[in-house]
Amino acid sequence: MQQLQRCIGQFDRLFRCRLIPELSSADRPVLVERPVLHCVRALALALGAFIGASAIADDSREVTLDSLAPTPEHRDATAGIVQLMQRYHYKRVAISDELSEQIFDRYLESLDPQKNFFLASDIAEFDQYRRKFDDALRRAKLQPVFDIFKRFRTRVEERAAYAQDMLKRDFDFTIDESYAFNREEAQWVQSQQAMDELWRKRVKSDVLDLRLAEQTGEELVDTLAQRYQRMARRVSQLAANDVFQFFVNAYTLSVEPHTSYFSPRSSENFKINMSLSLEGIGAALQTENEFTVVRRVIAGGPAALSEQVSVDDRIVGVGNGKTEEIVDVVSWPLGDVVDLIRGPKGSTVRLKILPGKAPAGTPPKVITLVRDKIKLEEQAAKSSVVEVPGVGGDRRFGVIDLPTFYLDTAGLSQGLPDYRSTTRDVKRLLNELKATDGGVDGVIIDLRGNSGGSLLEATQLTGLFIETGPIVQIRDSSGRVDLEVDDDPSISYDGPLAVLVDRGSASASEIFAAAIQDYGRGVVLGEPTFGKGTVQSVVPLDREGKLGQLKVTIAQFFRVNGEGTQHRGVVPDVLFPTALDSDAQGERGLDNALPWAEVAAADYDAWAEDSPNYGHAQFRHESRYRASSSFNLLIEELEAQREARAQNQVSLLEANRKAEILERRGDREEREELIRKAFGASGSGDDDDAEFPDIILNEAASVLGDIIDHQGKAN
Repeated sequence: MQQLQRCIGQFDRLFRCRLIPELSSADRPVLVERPVLHCVRALALALGAFIGASAIADDSREVTLDSLAPTPEHRDATAGIVQLMQRYHYKRVAISDELSEQIFDRYLESLDPQKNFFLASDIAEFDQYRRKFDDALRRAKLQPVFDIFKRFRTRVEERAAYAQDMLKRDFDFTIDESYAFNREEAQWVQSQQAMDELWRKRVKSDVLDLRLAEQTGEELVDTLAQRYQRMARRVSQLAANDVFQFFVNAYTLSVEPHTSYFSPRSSENFKINMSLSLEGIGAALQTENEFTVVRRVIAGGPAALSEQVSVDDRIVGVGNGKTEEIVDVVSWPLGDVVDLIRGPKGSTVRLKILPGKAPAGTPPKVITLVRDKIKLEEQAAKSSVVEVPGVGGDRRFGVIDLPTFYLDTAGLSQGLPDYRSTTRDVKRLLNELKATDGGVDGVIIDLRGNSGGSLLEATQLTGLFIETGPIVQIRDSSGRVDLEVDDDPSISYDGPLAVLVDRGSASASEIFAAAIQDYGRGVVLGEPTFGKGTVQSVVPLDREGKLGQLKVTIAQFFRVNGEGTQHRGVVPDVLFPTALDSDAQGERGLDNALPWAEVAAADYDAWAEDSPNYGHAQFRHESRYRASSSFNLLIEELEAQREARAQNQVSLLEANRKAEILERRGDREEREELIRKAFGASGSGDDDDAEFPDIILNEAASVLGDIIDHQGKAN
């Protein structure tokens, strides 16, 4: 404990001396000045010595109930984590009864998010702790945390046994009843009889799902029996460290959604999520309830190149090779699912996937991927040309597709002349576009789905389009504001410019788009961006990575005009109608997200004296999409996906379930085919070589053409 206090004291002195980190712009480890890095690691190692002491070595071993108790190491670690949060987190939240209530509710939610296990009588019994979790933090009184978990484990074992017993029965699928699978907003179940009824319907729904996926007889029963056994086994393997992690994260997430503690076992999963070459398929995975969910598809990876894997897809089965049996992985721990997906480059893996955009009850699809490492050239910026009608003839616009803000830091530090970077590649592509026969009438930077990356590259990329000036302001937890500045006066492109964004554009993407907008250098098109304007520091707790990691929010980004990108994101100059439910998307939909804020504007020179007005472009855009059958079909498809996500129950009447699935699938396929025909695309939805037209990109080009025409008339 003395070592911990010395580390905190040293860290405090460094903060007072303003030796703060150089910040990155995404959920990736930040680059930190050496004195701070050494101190943070020393602090983390001190915490790790406490936290890592009770790590279990064998994930397959059942943990005894007697071993589920707080240790002295956990108590000391709690004190250290609280000090770290209170002193250095960007958002200072006092330990109070009000916070205790939030932690209490979030802890229960982390254990039983769908209210499928705890009874209302359990919650009433636990209510004595609702205002005592602040004491658990201040005085390290952790026993109630473990008592609640033990009850949870007992309830899970009861439900698993009941579910397996239900598999012995025959279900009548001609009865018109439904199963509410999404119970996040439901009340806690009032009685044992009501819980039995809930699980009767759950098992019946699981059986129907497999029947519709053409599983029958012993195969169906074995699949579900193993699923329920794994559900109980997964909970029985959670050790004291895991319980401690649930509690600490209930605290950190009650403060702010991007601050987390990762125990030794979950640290490896975090590293996997951060990797650009995840286990050979190129997708970041996360456990959500009992499913392994795709959270990000990495550009250049097999999953992205297949165009068959999307965000929110659920992986329910994995099979190695082309013929090996696909194993049901519902209720598996994330690490075990990843182990099954993992394999050597060039080998085949088959995934059984429930599409995230499909309505509930839809049978899964099976896709085949060949494992590979992500190719840098696939992640790198690419250029193309799109042509749209304009006044006086067709216009040609150069498009630069930018999946991420990348930088070969090793090549840069070694002084290699050919190191790869976003700015260098985009500069080359701009020169190539200008050199094509007839050049281009404008340039579109496509940042859709770009979740961020290097802050340095966001700054330097902006510099390709302006002379010099500040690009982003960064305020740390002490209130100090620093600037990231472009000091290169050269401009690579000074013509008409558009930046295309969507709700997946985050962090570094928002910095670039905001700077282009603030300087009046170009028009921003599309949907409001994600709204992640905070910076996290991720520090391993030991050199081998065996003791877990700490991720703490330490700073916030602000635009040069003083406004924050946090929470609101960047609102486009011309809004596209695809921004459905934008208030619930991104940072705006996260609990305890930092609110929008502002600082004083930086000193910068805008591109033009008068701020551009794009009202005419918005009017032309709305007139065009309302008259466009293909654009309206796209909006219908997005609305159908929204309705599917909002669905919280399914019919247990087999005929109805089949009819709903076929109707929705048919509607979607019809819409996609009509869109293809409207754009003159060849092939059909059943043709793997069919090219689906990019309606949004074509419309972005049309909007930029409208702006050019309007400016021409004004001149």
